[in-house]
Amino acid sequence: MGAGGDARPYGQNKLVKRIRSSDKLRKFGGVKDDLIVLKSIWLNKASGQDHAARLESFYGPQAHAYDRFRSSFLWGRKPLLAACAARLQHHGNDLIWVDLGGGTGENIDLMAEYMPLKSFKAVYVVDLCHSLCEQAKQKVKQKGWKNVHVVEGDACTFQPPEGIATLVTFSYSLSMIPPFHSAIDRAISYLDPNDGFLGVCDFYASGRYDLPCRQLGFLRRFFWRATFDTDNIDIGPERRAYLDHRLSRAWEVNSQGSIPYVPFLRAPYYIWIGQVPQLASIMAETKIEAPSGFPATFLYTMSWEDPRPDMEVLKINERDEVLTLSSGGCNSLNLLLHGAGHVVSVDCNPAQSALLELKAAAIRELEYEDVWAMFGEGRHPHIERLYDTKLAPFLSQSANHFWQNRLWYFKQGLYYQGGMGGVIWMLQTIATFLGMGHSLKRLAYAQTLEEQQAVWNSNWFVHFCKQGNAWLVDVFVRILAVIFLNRFVLWFGGGVPCKQYKLIHKDGLRISEYIARTLDGAAMHSHMRKDNYFYFNCCTGRFARESCPSYLKQDSFDQLKAGDIDKLEIMNGVFMQALMSRKYTKVILMDHVDWLDEAAASLLAARLAEQVQPGGLVIWRSAAIVPPYAKLIENAGFNVKCLQQAQDGYMDRVNMYCSFWVAERR
Repeated sequence: MGAGGDARPYGQNKLVKRIRSSDKLRKFGGVKDDLIVLKSIWLNKASGQDHAARLESFYGPQAHAYDRFRSSFLWGRKPLLAACAARLQHHGNDLIWVDLGGGTGENIDLMAEYMPLKSFKAVYVVDLCHSLCEQAKQKVKQKGWKNVHVVEGDACTFQPPEGIATLVTFSYSLSMIPPFHSAIDRAISYLDPNDGFLGVCDFYASGRYDLPCRQLGFLRRFFWRATFDTDNIDIGPERRAYLDHRLSRAWEVNSQGSIPYVPFLRAPYYIWIGQVPQLASIMAETKIEAPSGFPATFLYTMSWEDPRPDMEVLKINERDEVLTLSSGGCNSLNLLLHGAGHVVSVDCNPAQSALLELKAAAIRELEYEDVWAMFGEGRHPHIERLYDTKLAPFLSQSANHFWQNRLWYFKQGLYYQGGMGGVIWMLQTIATFLGMGHSLKRLAYAQTLEEQQAVWNSNWFVHFCKQGNAWLVDVFVRILAVIFLNRFVLWFGGGVPCKQYKLIHKDGLRISEYIARTLDGAAMHSHMRKDNYFYFNCCTGRFARESCPSYLKQDSFDQLKAGDIDKLEIMNGVFMQALMSRKYTKVILMDHVDWLDEAAASLLAARLAEQVQPGGLVIWRSAAIVPPYAKLIENAGFNVKCLQQAQDGYMDRVNMYCSFWVAERR
C-alpha cells in the first residue's frame, strides 16, 4: 500500500498533479500566444521597404503562434481543401500541388484529413515571409513529409519544376498580394488545362453591385474593408472579379465566421474553385428567400403524390423536356428513371431545393449503402464526416447554408423533420400514449393486405369512428379537428394553404371527413409493407427496402449514378419563372394551382399555352372534385380530361386528393 492508504502508488498521485499542472500551463501559454497574435493584428503596423519586409514585420513576432490562432479564425480553409480533395479523388497519384502564400504549411496537415498526401508527387509551399517558411520547414521535418518542399519565394514568379500543377491554392493569401493580377496569371500559366483546379478562400467585402450571393450591406462593406486595410490586407471585390474573368467558376460559397476573443463580430469569407475556361462552368447563383409565411425548413421530406399513375399517363421518353415542382424530390428523380431527356425541378421554398440537391449529390458521390442510410433509414452515424468530405463540396451556397447547421436531422431521423415530419412524430407519439403504438407497428409490418386490413379495423380508434354512436363520433372528431386539424397545423405541418382548405369545404366536406377518407382508403386498398411506402414511412419514420421511392432501390440508384442524374436541373424560384425559361413537352403541376387565386390561375393557363409544345401534356391533382381553374386551362388551348375522382373510390397509394386531371395542348 502507498502512503495514502488508497491502493494507489504515491508516485502516481504526483504524476497526475504534474500532468494537470502542465495542462493548465499549456492553456495559459495558448492564451498568451493568442494575445500576441491579436496584438500583431490589431496594434502592430506592417513596415518595410518591400513587400517581403512588410510581411516579415507583421508575421515574424507571431509566427510561432500562427497555426493555433488561425485554426479558429480562418473558417474557409477546411471547406476549401475538402472541396479540392473531393474533385481530385479519382485523378491518380501523380498530382502536383502548389500552395501559394502557404505560410507554415498547415494546409498540408489539414489536407491529410481529406486525401492521402502520397497522392501528390510533389507539394510546394510557397511564401515570401522568412519566419513563416522556417516554421513550415520545421513542420515538414517533424512530419517526415518527403514530397513536400518549402519555397521562400514570390507567388508572382514561382513555377513548379514539373512545369504543371493539378492544384493551386491561395488560402487567405491572395488578399495580401498587391500585384494580384500577376499572381493569378502566373498560377494559371502552369495550371493543368484539362484536370487542374485553382482554389481560393479569403475574407471579402463585396462590390456595391456584386453578384446576389456575395452582396453585403454598405456598413459591412465599409467596416470590413477598412478594418483589414489597416494590416495591408485588401479584401475588396477586385480579386474575385479577376478570377471570374480568367477562369470558369466550378464552385463557390460565401459565408461568415467568428473571430477569437471578439464577440458579436462575424467576418465574411468566401471559397472559390475554378478551372481553365470550359463550357461546363456554373452560372452565378441567385439569392432566393422563401416566401413570407413559409417555415424555416422544408415542409416535405418526400413527394406526396403517387408517381405510378403519373407515369402511366405521361409515357415519359428520352425526347421529353419535363417541368415539375420539387417537393421532396423523389418524383423528380423518378422521372429520370423513366427515361426523361431533361427534368427541370423547381420550388419556391429553398429548403425543398436544398433537400433535392443533397439527394442528387449523394447519388453522385456516395455508395449505395450510405445513400440508403441517409434517405432510406433517415439516419447516418457518420453524417458530419460524409457531409464535409463528399457532399458539401458539390452543393450550392444556399444548400450549404441550409444543411451545415441541420446535420442533426440525420441523427434524430430525417423523416421526423420539417413540417410533415413534425406531424408524423406527433401522431406516433400520441398513438403510443393512447396505447396504439404496437398496433401501428403491426399495421406497417403486416405480411399481407388482408392482415393489414384486419389490424386497421381492429384498432379501437378506427373501430369507434366506423362503428360507434354517430353523435359521440361526431363530437369526438370535431374536438380532434379543432386541436389537430386547424389551419395552423394544416399549413405548417401538412402544407395545406387556406385556398386549398376552402376548396375542400366548397365541396361540402369537413376536413376531418377528408382525412378519414384518405387514411381509410390507403389502409384498406394498398399494402404498406410491400408497396405503399408513403404510409409505411408515416408509421415507422423510415422506408423498407421493398417499400421505398424508386431512387432508393439498388438498380435505380446505379442507373442514376451512371449518368441519368446529370439530366436533372434544380431551380430555386417560382414556378412561372421556370415555365417561361424554355419549351416543355410534359408539365407536372401537382396541386400547385389549388394555391392560386383566379387571376394567377388565368395567367398560368395562358403561359402554359405558350410554353407547352403541341401534343404536350400537363397533369395536376386537386383537393376539389372539379377545380374552377380546369375550365381556364381548357379555354387557353388544351383538351382537358378528368382521370379520377375520389367519389368513385380509392384513388392511388397517397389517396389524398379529390381529383386527377390531364390536359393535352391542341
